[in-house]
Amino acid sequence: METKCIVADDDDSFTYNKRVNRLSTVQEHYMIRRAIERGVPEEKIATALGMQMSALNRRKGLLSGIAPEVAELLQDRNINTVTFDILRKMKFLRQVEAAELMISVNNFSLSYAKAILAATKQSDLAKPDQPKKILGMTSEQMAKMERELDKLNRDFKAVEDTYGDDVLHLVMASRYLSRLVENENVHEYLDKRHPEMLVEFQTIIGATSLDQMGPADMFPR
Repeated sequence: METKCIVADDDDSFTYNKRVNRLSTVQEHYMIRRAIERGVPEEKIATALGMQMSALNRRKGLLSGIAPEVAELLQDRNINTVTFDILRKMKFLRQVEAAELMISVNNFSLSYAKAILAATKQSDLAKPDQPKKILGMTSEQMAKMERELDKLNRDFKAVEDTYGDDVLHLVMASRYLSRLVENENVHEYLDKRHPEMLVEFQTIIGATSLDQMGPADMFPR
C-alpha cells in the first residue's frame, strides 16, 4: 500500500511543538468528566492520557469543593492540581480572593497558594474550628503573614481603584508636555537653562506615549 505524505526534517522540539495548544488544568478536568459521562471506561482514559488511576481520580474530582467563580477565573491556567487542594481548605469567598491574588501577580505555584492559606483568617477557612497547619511555619509566623497580606490587599485595591484615572491624567499631562517641548523657543530655553528638566520631560513623554499604551493600560478591567 502506498500513500502520499510530506516528510519534514526540521527539529520538532524547536518548531511544531511550541505551537501545540495544551489543555489547561480545569479544561482537562472537564474533558475527563465529559468522557466518563459518555460511557468511556476510566481505565481506558487513564491509559490514553498516560497516567495512573490515582492521578485520574484527582483530576476527575478537581473542582469538588471549589467555588464556580474560581473555576471560571482559572479555566485557562496551567496549575498544579495540589493547588486546588489548598484552595479547598478555604471558604468560597476566600477562594475567589485567592484566585484573584494569584492572577494579579501571575503566580499559580503551590508555594504561593500555601502562603495565601497561611495568611488566611481562621474564620475564612472551610473548617474554622481546626487550626491551620503549614509545614515549616509557626502560628506566630502565620499570624504575621495574615496581617501583612491583609494590608497588602487593601493597598492593592486602593491602587486598582484609582489606576485608570491616574493613567489617563498622566497621558493627558504627557501630551501637554509633548506640545510644550515641541515649541522651539521653549525647547531652546530648557536646553540652555534647565537641561535636566528637558531630559525628564522627554522621558515622561516617551514612557507614556499613547502609541506604547493601549486601551487596556488606560482602562484596566
